Amino acid sequence: MKYLKYLLLCFIALSFNSCSVYNFTGTGKIDAKTFQVNYFQNNAPLIEPGIERTFTQKLQNLIQNQTSLNLVSSGGDITYEGEIIDYNISPTTATADQRAAESRLSITVNVRFSNKNKEADSFEKKFNFFYNYPGTEQLVGSKLSAGLDEIFERITQDIFNESLAKW
Repeated sequence: MKYLKYLLLCFIALSFNSCSVYNFTGTGKIDAKTFQVNYFQNNAPLIEPGIERTFTQKLQNLIQNQTSLNLVSSGGDITYEGEIIDYNISPTTATADQRAAESRLSITVNVRFSNKNKEADSFEKKFNFFYNYPGTEQLVGSKLSAGLDEIFERITQDIFNESLAKW
């Protein structure tokens, strides 16, 4: 019984100690207090108005919701910048009469991440994701919004994982 109390005490002490470098969002200890997300320009050959603003806001919101970092407009310890470099709609499968059975919207974003406090973590990388939809439908209105939400959710999470979660 005496050994059980010591074992339990050690287990509890180790559990609390390990929580100091991990949190529920999956990030380890972040050596920064502030972050900034510069406006992502839309340099894609096919332009969809407003997606650059939407993407920039979604990246800011994700980082604010999953870390304790403070958003600043300039001079952040961590900086995200880049551009949307591809916005493409293409057929993925065809029917017997050569019509698109399914189409795909794909978006590629080039990201430059810099960490003033830990330069080794800085990188430049392209992130891409897609949204498939029936080829008989037009990608407008709520269908376009749903596609952009799905794509941007995945791309921003991939950026977060690469820059702060180190997954």
